[in-house]
Amino acid sequence: MALERLINLYPLSNYTFGTKDPQYEKDRTVESRFSRLREDYEQAGLRRSVDGVVLVHEHNLPHILLLQLGPSPSGTTFFKLPSGELQPGENEIEGVQRIVNNILGKDDTPANTWVVEDTVANWWRPNFESSQYPYIPSHCTHPKEHKKLFLVQLPEKTMFHVPRNYKLVAAPLFELYDNSAGYGPVIASLPQNLSRFNFIYI
Repeated sequence: MALERLINLYPLSNYTFGTKDPQYEKDRTVESRFSRLREDYEQAGLRRSVDGVVLVHEHNLPHILLLQLGPSPSGTTFFKLPSGELQPGENEIEGVQRIVNNILGKDDTPANTWVVEDTVANWWRPNFESSQYPYIPSHCTHPKEHKKLFLVQLPEKTMFHVPRNYKLVAAPLFELYDNSAGYGPVIASLPQNLSRFNFIYI
């Protein structure tokens, strides 16, 4: 059994960036998001969603690629990982590749651009509300959503095609660590989750 996971990281400068048509959230408000979750749960049960954790390095420091939305007129800035919902019966690996390519690639981007290496974390939403936990709370017998984070290995070079309404930023792990206020608990926990990997800086 391998006790050490080696992951190659390439410098941010290896990659090029273009834009494509905007991609908007399915739900325009928090209320509509949880209303749709409730409707989906009543029809199909537990929602399965996935996030892609895409890494590069700068000066031998790991950076996570995040989508930045905002700042809004109220000054709010929102960060998220490339993420989406799995289709009924869809394989997790194929789902991650489809979702990451839909957000950061194009139709002609080779499928092997996004190599899913390992599971990073599991998060559970016990109710139709924003709270998520990296475990199923003891009082919860029927969680409403299971979010699974996967480490995505990039090739040495590629081009990202970023929706115009987002900005793709490379956030260093030290910026995310213990920073739930700025990035939310899922992203802020990534430095701890990723500590089990041994990164090779190329």
